[in-house]
This record gives sequence, structure tokens and C-alpha cells, in this order.
Amino acid sequence: MNTATVGAAARHLDISPSILYFGTPVALLTTLNDDGTPNLAPMSSAWALGRSVVLGLGRDSHTARNLQARPELVINLPSPDLWPAVEALAPLTGADPVPDAKKALYRHEGDKFGAAGLSPLESAVVAPPCVAECPLQLEAVARSLTPGGADGHFRVIECEVVHVHAAASIVVPGTQHIDPGAWSPLIYNFRHYHGLAPELGHNFRSETADGAAAGHRAG
Repeated sequence: MNTATVGAAARHLDISPSILYFGTPVALLTTLNDDGTPNLAPMSSAWALGRSVVLGLGRDSHTARNLQARPELVINLPSPDLWPAVEALAPLTGADPVPDAKKALYRHEGDKFGAAGLSPLESAVVAPPCVAECPLQLEAVARSLTPGGADGHFRVIECEVVHVHAAASIVVPGTQHIDPGAWSPLIYNFRHYHGLAPELGHNFRSETADGAAAGHRAG
């Protein structure tokens, strides 16, 4: 092992953090309850590949149970300024009664939109509503729910995005592209909320590097 490698190893600590939310976007998931009313829940375990979005939820979460019965949902992506609304939702559950595992930290709330000060907006394709205040809204259908985790306490949910809404302010004019310079997701970073820092550069496959810059110059 060379000197540089030894020095780098000495600067790292072996730790066992209780969580691994190392900086992921927050999503607000809308689903339908048994009585047809909407449920709204924040989450931060999501990643996208093509037109698929994979979600990680607790097995006993109300959202997971709703999706098991009714697979349509909207994945709403809030901007950083909406973090107080997200946090207002954090201790709430649509489950009534509250599951035993959640009773110490969570309380039931039937009107999640009202509790967060957010507005439902009719979707184009799916039954659950969008969150009007979120700049990016992905209507989707859950195609599979798979047990995850060593003890099966999670559900890994693969969703197919069937329709996308984007605020005009975050779209490169005259294109179908999101403007990375105008759009900033709310980031959940080890249970703290953050926005994006200024851009450092772009990937070689970027479709917006020139168009976004031109849009900014025109604006």
C-alpha cells in the first residue's frame, strides 16, 4: 500500500450510522384511500431509470397498502421552498387506527392536503390528484410491489410513469426538456432539508446544455 493510500485511509472513520439518507430528492406521493379520498405522504427513497421510478416504502405504510389495492399514484416533486409543508406531513399517517409500530411518533390525519397547506389538482390520466404547488408531477402506475430488507419490512415498488406535468418556468422554451438551471429539487440529506448548490458542469449526454443557456440569456 503506497503512502497516498495509507494517508487517505487514515482520514476515514469506520461508522455505523442509523440512517443512509445521503442526499436524495423528496417526493410527495398521492394515492387513493379505500373511501376515495386522497392520501398524501412524503418519502425520499426513490430513483428513476428511463420511464420507471422505483420507490422504497415501509411495509406497513398507508401508501404501500393503498398501492397494493389501487396501483395508481402521482409522484410530486417539491421545490426547496416547500420544505415546511413536507415537514408538516412528516409525523402524519393516513392509517386509522395508527399501527402499533408508529404510535410513538405518528398521529392520524385524514386531510393531509389541509394539514400541509397544499392544494389537490386533478390528474390527466390517473385517479389520485397532483399537488398543485409542486413544479414537477409524475403520474404513474405501480407495476410491482416486492418485499425488501432482511426482515421484509420494506416494499420496493416499481412504477411506470404515464404522464408528466412541469411548470412552464422550469421547461426550456420550445422543447420537452426540464431546464436544470431553473429546476431545483428539495433534497433530504441525513434528515435535513437542502436545495441544490450552483451547477458545477454537465454530463456529456446533456440535451439542455446549450438550450438552457440560451434560454437564460434570452430571459
